[in-house]
Amino acid sequence: MTVPSPEAQATHPQPRSLTDLFVSFTVLALQGFGGVLAVVQRELVEKKRWMTREEFVEEWAVAQIMPGPNVVNLSLMIGHRYFGLRGALAALAGMLTVPLVVVLLLAALYAQFATHPGVAGALRGMGAVSAGLIAAVGLKLMGALKSHPLGLTACVALAALCFAGIALLRLPLAWVLLGLGTLACTLTYRKLEP
Repeated sequence: MTVPSPEAQATHPQPRSLTDLFVSFTVLALQGFGGVLAVVQRELVEKKRWMTREEFVEEWAVAQIMPGPNVVNLSLMIGHRYFGLRGALAALAGMLTVPLVVVLLLAALYAQFATHPGVAGALRGMGAVSAGLIAAVGLKLMGALKSHPLGLTACVALAALCFAGIALLRLPLAWVLLGLGTLACTLTYRKLEP
């Protein structure tokens, strides 16, 4: 077992071992049907306290701009934070192993019952629930933006511009992220300059 860094030990509770990391991310992955943001935030910030709300917002932002699934990226970052490369691989294995088996079984079942109207209705209902979970977590995490160098007002304005660009103007996500991300990074850098 690799010993976590002294900084990680001093600031937060931490996973006790690679097995703890693997099991924690397996349980996390099995709870996340559709919208995982709410589950990830509750488990890592509120229950396990491996991260503060501010750290979660920052690391989730990084995970979102990296290629691949957000929660997988986050699991790699957290695993690496506490146990280096072995921790990143254990967290990744926890995120993917059991959920992969479940998805393969559900795909086989779905192939048999896809034409049933109840299945289509259930999937639409799950989509609405996922959207509600994401909105609720976003509202819960807004408090962490008060300590952001740009302040809450500027962060909300950038979020509104992002929503308008993607949802209303139907601009490509990559261009909106590139434009607004560059603007946000530049403004934040200027606020942090000595």
